[in-house]
Amino acid sequence: MIFLETLDGNLFIICGAPGSGKTTAQAYLTENLGFTKVVTHTTRPKRQGERDGKDYYFETQETFFDNHYLEYVTYDDNYYGSSFEGLKRALKHDKRAVIVLDTKGVLTYLDKLPAELLTVIFLELPSTAVQVERLHARGDKKARIEQRLASKEAKRDAELPAALRAKAHVLQNAELQQTYAKLEQLVADILS
Repeated sequence: MIFLETLDGNLFIICGAPGSGKTTAQAYLTENLGFTKVVTHTTRPKRQGERDGKDYYFETQETFFDNHYLEYVTYDDNYYGSSFEGLKRALKHDKRAVIVLDTKGVLTYLDKLPAELLTVIFLELPSTAVQVERLHARGDKKARIEQRLASKEAKRDAELPAALRAKAHVLQNAELQQTYAKLEQLVADILS
């Protein structure tokens, strides 16, 4: 990958199954512990209230590949990806950055970036019932939940892959305040 020698700092990568609390954990790190969110790219239309450069970098099908992607996926005919440029911007702003990836993306990051830069956090769900409850609480309809949980991606991300076991810090996200305390302790341990 280009210009990797210019990367400096700590990148916390959060992964886990749908409904495990990845976005909530990312928001906690940015809002309470001073982390910078790595803004990713997409070609999907901007939703009401979303801002370019904050929620996503909104690209066209033509401009998407003007960036140098560490990883990208296609979902519902739209591209989603995390670029070297976005990562570099986040680490330049603050030496502590956070990104949410699926487990496949985490493996790509581990392959392409220096290991000393990365801290992987796998959020574990206490049960499938809790997972369904969380997905429903955020507004997903029953049919959408069933479709999502049946997807190969959701099944892949439901468990920590063997290739990540030696690298990932597993945090069970059963109760939010306890998870926040675990995140704070992990950050303190890693950054001290």
